[in-house]
Amino acid sequence: MNYIWVIIIIFSFFSAIATNNMSTLSTSVISGGSDAITLVVKLTGVICFWNGIMAIAEKGGFTSILCKLFQPVLKLLFPTIKDKKTKDAISMNITANILGLGNAATPLGLEAMKRMQENNLNKDIATDNMVRFVVINTAALHLIPTSIAFLRQDYGSENPMEIMLPALITSVLSLTVGITLTFLLKKVFK
Repeated sequence: MNYIWVIIIIFSFFSAIATNNMSTLSTSVISGGSDAITLVVKLTGVICFWNGIMAIAEKGGFTSILCKLFQPVLKLLFPTIKDKKTKDAISMNITANILGLGNAATPLGLEAMKRMQENNLNKDIATDNMVRFVVINTAALHLIPTSIAFLRQDYGSENPMEIMLPALITSVLSLTVGITLTFLLKKVFK
């Protein structure tokens, strides 16, 4: 990935020289950095808010309720996981993704992966559960695309939540394909 960034930067620099647009490149670099910092600050507020909500949910016992609700699904997806704290972390991560809080789900996902790694007998190779969990996180099933709606609102969308149905359809499809492939590939490569 680092090589790709270097190539893009070098290509941009030489393109600006060739087209006599160095001032445009300079302005874009400065404004792009400023825009990135502004975006990070705004998203940090949203992430902190939802991480706080998730912490309150955990302290208030909502995690246990969610884990019980997700229990049948977790048994199907992660049949070898017996540790309650790992299941709680997975449940909270899935909940954060369902609410469309992709970035806020990251700490919960890292906690679940850490717990799965503790129970991993071969520390150099990811378990089937770990692979399936990464696929579920990548597909990120979400009912409410909160982060994207926030960005759409910030950039002037009149109806930032109009993407709910297409986002739900694509996330369900990608999740279904991803989970199916994890089970099929497990059988192929065992």
